[in-house]
Amino acid sequence: MFEWLSGFSPVTQALFATLFTWSVTALGAAMVFFFKSVEKKYLDGMLGFAAGVMTAASFWSLLAPAIDLSEEMGLIIWVPPLVGFLAGGVFLRLIDLVLPHLHMGEDIEQAEGLHTQWKKSILLVLAITLHNIPEGLAVGVAFGAVAAGIPSASMAGAVALAMGIGLQNFPEGTAISVPLRREGLSRGKAFFYGQLSGIVEPMAGVLGAALVLWMRPILPYALAFAAGAMIFVVVEEAIPESQNSGNTHIATLGAMLGFAIMMSLDVALG
Repeated sequence: MFEWLSGFSPVTQALFATLFTWSVTALGAAMVFFFKSVEKKYLDGMLGFAAGVMTAASFWSLLAPAIDLSEEMGLIIWVPPLVGFLAGGVFLRLIDLVLPHLHMGEDIEQAEGLHTQWKKSILLVLAITLHNIPEGLAVGVAFGAVAAGIPSASMAGAVALAMGIGLQNFPEGTAISVPLRREGLSRGKAFFYGQLSGIVEPMAGVLGAALVLWMRPILPYALAFAAGAMIFVVVEEAIPESQNSGNTHIATLGAMLGFAIMMSLDVALG
C-alpha cells in the first residue's frame, strides 16, 4: 500500500507526511469560513480527542519501539526510554519558559514565557505551535527509524502515526481559528493564523528524520524523547484546557475515542 513512498529518502518521506499533517491543520482552520463560533463543549471534546491521540501515539509508536530497540542494541533496556522520555519533557518545559504564549480562554495578562508586547492572537497561535513541535518530531523520527533498518519500525507504522497526528490536527486548527474569529479577527486572518500554527511540523519532521539518519545510536533515545515531549503537552496543556470549562465528560470521552482510534491505526497498520 505504501510502496510508492519507498522511492524517496526518509527526510523527503517525513516532509510529505508532515505536510499532510499541516494540511489537515489548515483544513480544520478553514472551518472559520463556515462557522463564526463553535460551542465550548465541542472544542473541549476536540482537545480531549487530541490528548487521546497523542497519548496513544506516545506509547504505541514511540515508547514501545524504543524499549524493543534498546534490547536489540544490547543496551540496558530501560535506560534509553527513561532518559529520552524525561529529556523530552524537560526540553518542552524549557521552551514553555522562554516562548511567549497564551492558552485559550485566558486573558493576555496570563501569558507565559518571556514578556513581550505581541498581540493576543500571536500568543494564542504560539501556544498551539508549542503542541506541534513534538508531533512533527515524532513523525520524522518514525520515518528515520524505518530507513535505519530497525526491525520494530515499519513504513505502515510511520504512516499510521502521521495519520493519527493528522486526525487530531483537524480539531486543533478549528480550536485556534474559530476563537480568533470571536476575538474580532477577519475570517481570512483567523484562518491564516490557524493554519500557521501547524507550519512547525514539517520543520520538526525533517529535523527528526535527519538526526536519526546521522546518529543511528541515538534512535531509542530520540523515540522516547518525542514521546516525553508529547506527554508533557498532553498533561500540561491539552487535558487541563479541555477540562476547565466544566465539560469533563465530553472531554474525557473525546480522549478515550482519540486513544482508541490511534491505537487501532497503529496496531492495524504497524
